[in-house]
Amino acid sequence: MSVMTEDLQDKIDAMTFRRLLSHLDNNKDVQNIDLMILANFCRNCLGDWYKESAAEQGVTLTKDEARERVYGMPYSQWKEQFQAPATPEQMAAFEARKQK
Repeated sequence: MSVMTEDLQDKIDAMTFRRLLSHLDNNKDVQNIDLMILANFCRNCLGDWYKESAAEQGVTLTKDEARERVYGMPYSQWKEQFQAPATPEQMAAFEARKQK
């Protein structure tokens, strides 16, 4: 195995994050509620984590700016175009997930 320097790890981490964003972008039919039920995080969580990581590096981003990085467009636009209302079944599964 090659020596994993911190710079190389950062580059690989960045590439992986970009691939995750691309994967989510190519699967807009996967709703945030479904991600929350299954994995306990969603696109909004990624936006929050992105904002926090930027702050750790001295970069100030708004929640909207961070979410736009994750969604590839303003969140309000993505929500209008791609987010379906949560079904009663999804909400029940989400509430059950929160109890774990």
